Amino acid sequence: MIIITTKVHPVLLDTLTSKGYKYLYEPTLEYAELYDIIPKATGIIIATQINIDSAMIDRAIDLEWIGRLGSGMEHVDVAYAMQRGIRCESSPEGNRTAVAEHALGLLLSLLRNISKSYQEVRQKQWYREENRGVELSGKTIGIIGFGNTGSSFAKLLSSFGVKILAFDKYKKVEPTECISSSTITQIQQEADIISFHLPLTTETRHIANDDFFQLLQRRPYIINTSRGGIVDTQSLVQALKNKQISGVGLDVLENEKLQTYQEREMSLLEYLSKQNNVIITPHIAGYSNEAVYKLSAILMEKLGIS
Repeated sequence: MIIITTKVHPVLLDTLTSKGYKYLYEPTLEYAELYDIIPKATGIIIATQINIDSAMIDRAIDLEWIGRLGSGMEHVDVAYAMQRGIRCESSPEGNRTAVAEHALGLLLSLLRNISKSYQEVRQKQWYREENRGVELSGKTIGIIGFGNTGSSFAKLLSSFGVKILAFDKYKKVEPTECISSSTITQIQQEADIISFHLPLTTETRHIANDDFFQLLQRRPYIINTSRGGIVDTQSLVQALKNKQISGVGLDVLENEKLQTYQEREMSLLEYLSKQNNVIITPHIAGYSNEAVYKLSAILMEKLGIS
């Protein structure tokens, strides 16, 4: 039996049915509930709601594979699963275009004061001079993390006449006319815009911290469509207050369960939400209609059930 713990495109369910697979579709399943039934599973499809840790894997006596809809395997103890002979697959190719387009949308909205000026017009305020923006053309953009989404973002940017500095610790960056392999230090010194496209690991958590922001030379705009924990929210707020950065576009937060916020977390979010040079969206970058289909189709292909 295949257990599906997240919302999926109908094509996945239809394909499983047509291929004769038995499945349990429970997109609101919680950890304890999955723990009770996982001994029955031969496969499991997850997103980010449930952690598949070693305790869960030990219960999964017949589990053959874990399929992750999307990118990032931080919710799965991959090393332990592989040690147990359990195959782990994800489908980051499915939403890389959606994430790249959303990152570009956040960036253009910040540069040209689109969100800010629209809110003013809604209040019957017509400020042209105050909303004079800057062009993307001619800017230097640092992309930290050059995997599926980082390279897709660079592809979109390449037609804007920009210089792209790309850093990836584990992947070779192939230079092009507008893309060059870089270091984080060079990005901190030269970039007008910095966009993060990293998985969340112990190595990358809070990579954008006080030290990172203090070394910035050009008051760049910061874009994060990867994982909230990449950016230390307290450090981000301080960087805004210190005018070390010119604006922020976030599609992710360190804690996206707003109803659980403590006083400190709520204070930081309220500060960010009141700034005219900050845009926050609710983790929708990789959630386009097309991406939802592609995530399922690509995962099925990798698992051999398409």
